[in-house]
Amino acid sequence: MSSTFTLPDLGEGLTEADLVRWLVAEGDEVAVDQPIVEVETAKALVEVPCPYAGTVLTLHGAEGETMIVGEPLITVGSADEVDAAGPAETPAAPTAEKPGALSYREEERAGVMEPGTAQPAPDKARGGDGDVAGSDAEASGSVLIGYGTSGHGAKGRTRPSKRVRGGAPAAAATTPAAPADGAARAPRVSSPIVRKLARERGVDVAALTGTGPDGLITRADVLAAAEGGVGAPASPAASAAQDAAAAPSPAAASATSAAPAATAGVGGTDTRSGLTVASRTPLTGVRRVIADQMVRSRTVVPDVTAWLDVDVTGLLELRSALKAKGPENVPSLLALIARFTLAGLQRYPVMAARIEHAEDGREEVVEFDGVHLGLAVQTDRGLMVPSVEHAERLSAEELTRAIGETIARAREGKSAPAELTRGTFTLNNYGPLGTDGATPILNHPEVGMLGIGRIMDRPWVVDGQIVVRKVAEMTVSFDHRVTDGATASAFLTFVADCLNDPTAALARI
Repeated sequence: MSSTFTLPDLGEGLTEADLVRWLVAEGDEVAVDQPIVEVETAKALVEVPCPYAGTVLTLHGAEGETMIVGEPLITVGSADEVDAAGPAETPAAPTAEKPGALSYREEERAGVMEPGTAQPAPDKARGGDGDVAGSDAEASGSVLIGYGTSGHGAKGRTRPSKRVRGGAPAAAATTPAAPADGAARAPRVSSPIVRKLARERGVDVAALTGTGPDGLITRADVLAAAEGGVGAPASPAASAAQDAAAAPSPAAASATSAAPAATAGVGGTDTRSGLTVASRTPLTGVRRVIADQMVRSRTVVPDVTAWLDVDVTGLLELRSALKAKGPENVPSLLALIARFTLAGLQRYPVMAARIEHAEDGREEVVEFDGVHLGLAVQTDRGLMVPSVEHAERLSAEELTRAIGETIARAREGKSAPAELTRGTFTLNNYGPLGTDGATPILNHPEVGMLGIGRIMDRPWVVDGQIVVRKVAEMTVSFDHRVTDGATASAFLTFVADCLNDPTAALARI
């Protein structure tokens, strides 16, 4: 008997993921815990392992498709089932819901169920085509991140399926009731995300034919309709059914009306500019998270940026001297800057604090015993800010390794969700971008960020003489609710003094 594995909860409250690449094909043999697919969440690129062993019968999603947690991902069974299935795996009559098609999270069930549709009983391991306990496919004995099997399902006692009166299987009770004559058939959209996308793109879901399980309308259906001009205004009856089923809240309606209406598809003419539309790219995944984070920070935080130029010649000379003594363990320039930044945060801990709401509603400034140092990293997926845990405990050499590993994971899309959310202060290196400085947006809910630009040869006054020195611009951005300019400036000048004369600074940290 086959077993269907659904898209698991990948943690951190994420409810959807983009299917990037299948690592197996239909007909392949898979082992327990073998990675079967790469999915991209809003926070990381994740390889999902399969908790069953057997032959891949069905891949339930296409590469590039956005899938909701709980949707069928892959069906695994025996090789005999591949032959027995033949060319037609579709049920002869649509008398029952496909098991697992409605096994979404409760918060995803904001769409419309067809009249008379009953909620299927939850499966023990969210299987689709057969009970895990009675499956011939081998089950994983390990508990995977966010999902997995206990390893005891195959030994457990199974109960016979409950049957409705007349001897029909209980699943038959989920057969959708036929709509009354003249009544509008509500569109099958289970995800509020898809409904919102349809509203933003001006697509009438009542006019669409879903390509998901049992005609479920997916995000891909809405996007295809938006690009192809499908989805004309529905009939009054259909429109009334849709509006009654998914009337947005006043806040959602306001946000929707504020967004620009979708105009022409690709190749059409934009009504506002008169230009030809070259492409339409959904703002999803990491880009969506970045956009939301930037808007939230700009809306909530009264941030201020201060800057100064710093002579880093002494820092470069110190590193050159260390390299001459032993090139194998030389701290990186970024690690040295981080080390002095952490020393500054130990003197001015409010720069790595956070504002939180107490139970009585009051706002509180929370300071921490330690620093999780965030690192602004430009990746192919967008700007990421992974963090080094308890960076204040690390030496410059240890920071070199930790920073290198953290940046590498971020660029490979392998950062754990905790790495991307636990930071308390961010270090931003503008140098590789070729810029001198910036006025960055804070990584909310952090209240401080230190930035350093490219290092350049500049004329500098030393002991009354104009000489050429290595100079960089440093900036500090801070939340003015938490600290004032005096404290932020004191922090900035302390770090600058350390970089200017690192040898003398060692006596103070």
